Amino acid sequence: MTTISIFGVGLIGGSLALCFKGKPDLHVIGHSNNPDSVAKYVKRNVVDQGTTSMKEAAEAADFIFLCVPVGNLEPYLQELSKMNLKPGCIITDVGSTKHSISSCAERIALGNSYFIGGHPMAGSERSGVEAASSHLFENAFYVLTPGPRVPVEIYKALEDLLKHTKAQIMKMDAQLHDDIVGAVSHLPHVIAVALVNQISGYNEDNALYQNLAAGGFRDITRIASGDPYIWRDILLNNKEVMLKLISDWNQEIAGFANLIEREDGEGIVERFRLAGEFRKQLPERRKGMITALYDFYVDVPDHPGIIGSITSELGNRKINLSNIQIIESREDVPGVLRLSFRNEKDWEEAARVLADLGYSVHY
Repeated sequence: MTTISIFGVGLIGGSLALCFKGKPDLHVIGHSNNPDSVAKYVKRNVVDQGTTSMKEAAEAADFIFLCVPVGNLEPYLQELSKMNLKPGCIITDVGSTKHSISSCAERIALGNSYFIGGHPMAGSERSGVEAASSHLFENAFYVLTPGPRVPVEIYKALEDLLKHTKAQIMKMDAQLHDDIVGAVSHLPHVIAVALVNQISGYNEDNALYQNLAAGGFRDITRIASGDPYIWRDILLNNKEVMLKLISDWNQEIAGFANLIEREDGEGIVERFRLAGEFRKQLPERRKGMITALYDFYVDVPDHPGIIGSITSELGNRKINLSNIQIIESREDVPGVLRLSFRNEKDWEEAARVLADLGYSVHY
């Protein structure tokens, strides 16, 4: 029997647990310092066993997954180094920065155990074990960053275990990972936060900024609502990369300002053209660091029961609706519903069903 211990059974840790639980010869232990959390893991049938004892979970494990915030990874690794781990025990994490924790693992004496950095590049708008799903990682990239001292057979053992997630496993250097993820995920989050705060400042003098920022502005800046403490840890752990990226971004913005100041229309057109060409080459509807949106808008008349009718039509066809928002509903204005879905299949089927029923669907 192979024992897998997961420290931090939230969205990512819980989803990993669900990928492993029930598979032949796999036993999943979930750990938390909070007894109520442990009870919840077990009650929800996410793990086979729960415990508040770090020592118990660690020393029983063949594989250890550290699914705690980035800022807590090094302290956890330090604690594990003091324990009597099984020979050949494989320790991995799910943090979105890899160089700092990999460097820490190189400095720490882990005895006969091994550390391999990991980063499943998938997420959800929701959080906590309640949002965990065995399908979360399906077709997503799962990056592994083994150090030079990790034997091939040890890496292969983790890779084979992770096949249960149905993710696409990718081996990568830890620093290269941080460079790329910093650019495609961390920098956009910083830009979104800065943009929202800039508009918030304007709004203090004129509330029309907030009123007119609905719709598109809210959509393109949705990542600004991430957990501030998690993002503090991520950005500080990726400090050097972020400082360079922000410097490069400032140059891009300065270049745009220069084009506008010189009234260089052709230059502006060229910047948009280049961006459009590159964006067309990006994979569509693929799971990645920034969660894809599966939503659309539906025009609805102001009739009693209309919203219930729409949700019933979808429910009768077993289409899973994850969120619904009423954007406008007045006697003189047609209502607008924003419907959100957790996957592309439900999204496409729902749009087809509602269009066939005569509703006006917009993307």
